[in-house]
Amino acid sequence: MWLYRDPQTLAAMEYYFKVPEDLEDRAVIVLDPMLATGNTAIAAVDRLKEANARHIKMLCLLAAPEGIEAFHAVHPEVAIFAAAVDEQLNDHGYILPGIGDAGDRLYGTK
Repeated sequence: MWLYRDPQTLAAMEYYFKVPEDLEDRAVIVLDPMLATGNTAIAAVDRLKEANARHIKMLCLLAAPEGIEAFHAVHPEVAIFAAAVDEQLNDHGYILPGIGDAGDRLYGTK
């Protein structure tokens, strides 16, 4: 599954979804470099639950307290594993102090 965050609305936008049919019997790990607003992680877990996933974990390198709170408000049973939790989000939904936009760093788009 592939999602990205709309830079204007901060909403999760899905552009690819293909998963095995027997998700209820599998451990599923959602990988996201950063858990900022939580919107893409929430959307990913929503779609996985629609596909009958039951054993889901969230894994990220960096998280913001706001994203953790938003994610657990919707999916309290899904454990979050983060290498670090930074201070807060800014007005653009970026983690502060953060590391910049992960997509820009990977693909050199900025």
